[in-house]
Amino acid sequence: MGQAVVLKSPDEIRVLHAANQIVARTLKRLEEMARPGVTTADLDREAERYCRKQGAIPAFKGYRGYPASLCVSVNQEVVHGIPSRRRRLQSGDLVSIDFGVRFQGYYGDAAVTIAVGDLTDERARLQAVTREALERGIAQVMIGRRISDISRAIQEHVEAHGFSVVRQFVGHGIGRQLHEPPEIPNYVREGASPRLQPGMVLAIEPMVNAGTWEVKVLRDGWTVVTADGRPSAHFEHSVAVTEDGPLVLSRLADEEF
Repeated sequence: MGQAVVLKSPDEIRVLHAANQIVARTLKRLEEMARPGVTTADLDREAERYCRKQGAIPAFKGYRGYPASLCVSVNQEVVHGIPSRRRRLQSGDLVSIDFGVRFQGYYGDAAVTIAVGDLTDERARLQAVTREALERGIAQVMIGRRISDISRAIQEHVEAHGFSVVRQFVGHGIGRQLHEPPEIPNYVREGASPRLQPGMVLAIEPMVNAGTWEVKVLRDGWTVVTADGRPSAHFEHSVAVTEDGPLVLSRLADEEF
């Protein structure tokens, strides 16, 4: 990676928490909105409106040329699905919503995968296992452990249920930049990985496919889909490493897992 990991002060973590709470509240609103007939562009418009009302700006809009505020990835789409007025949600859809903001110079970033109506058994299981894998990863966020401990916890949980973790896209550090070192793969890479230290803030984000881990990018240059057309799910939290264990900055303040 080359770049050094940036450790955050308690004051910086407080601002990061505020940024991530805006993300969490936005995602909650979008989850309530996501019903059959709603377009992915409707979700995008509400995300931007709501976060700006909170004094934040959308982090993804214009990032490396991305055209929207929200990433909305449906069924076989893994990540980076571009919202569209032509894409209407249907009952049975598995919808991953990824959102980030910039607030007082710091970034918040989180993602959820939601069910529109009733899911097939496979899609429901995929959603649950991916959410659980994120929590298994978060549980490893303790001083002295390594990034690879997070990766291993996620990979083992996913593969024990017969699913696969995406290799081409990984989690990341977050702070004054949306993407900072270290990378946080959802599978164990060979070699040493960074040790967790107080003040590290990590965006942990398992992307899990029902079938093969392999993916491809569509002609729009953004939308990532599974290579075999089977469904995918994605959950993400921004988490601070503290003396007291993991502090999940993007978990709604009144929400328990």
